[in-house]
Amino acid sequence: MQTDKLVILVTKGIDSELSSVAFTIANGGLTAGLKVSIFLTSTAIDLVRRGGQKLTHVAPLQSLYGLIEDFQKRGGVIWACPPCVQSRGYEQADLLDGVIITGAAAMHAEIKAGAATLSF
Repeated sequence: MQTDKLVILVTKGIDSELSSVAFTIANGGLTAGLKVSIFLTSTAIDLVRRGGQKLTHVAPLQSLYGLIEDFQKRGGVIWACPPCVQSRGYEQADLLDGVIITGAAAMHAEIKAGAATLSF
């Protein structure tokens, strides 16, 4: 089955180079013409906490801040797990503009509609 959707599950936060790799691949998906959504859980929530993405940079990749900004500007969708947001004491205002706090049902709907999946 061919699809034009990609869902990426990210569980690694600002302390892991995999967060930069995930957003690099997500941006590559957008370049390839895919509709890309990222679902953040666990410590990955800190990637979209205002200022959090400025705390890591994996050379030679683009800065995480730049990767996320590019992803959002190009139409990428970022979902944040509600319990993961709450357990850190964050609210919507603590997150980057455009981040959607929503349960895994949003991700599951894309998968049921045929989206390819990756996880980091």
